[in-house]
Amino acid sequence: MNNTRFATAIHILTLLADSEEEWMSSDWIAGSININPVMVRKEIGVLTKAGLVESRKGKVGGSKLAKRSSDIRLDEIYLAVKNSDVLGKKNLKPNVLCPIGKNINQKLGSLFSEIDNSVIDELHGKTLENFVKKFS
Repeated sequence: MNNTRFATAIHILTLLADSEEEWMSSDWIAGSININPVMVRKEIGVLTKAGLVESRKGKVGGSKLAKRSSDIRLDEIYLAVKNSDVLGKKNLKPNVLCPIGKNINQKLGSLFSEIDNSVIDELHGKTLENFVKKFS
């Protein structure tokens, strides 16, 4: 995944879980993460589409968890924001005349899937609620 999307999503959801019944503004969340509120709104959109967050617009708008933090698994969050394998991307055009180059992407694909699935399996057993408890 080699980016901060998962960390940003966990940060957003941890803030929302810490104040489960309050509607939290993207400006306030952005201040905690120290990023632009537009980035927060983009990730909230992704988390909303995944069924983890609900949002409302307007003067009394904001976001809150769509379900209890105990019902949100960390693998759900990871899968919502995942845009590449843990180990990154394969080379686009290896030399097909090379005995290694012509097969490398197929072999890397298997390796990347195996590692990515192990990360998902590890996160599956962890909840947002348990992560949030680390801050108390």
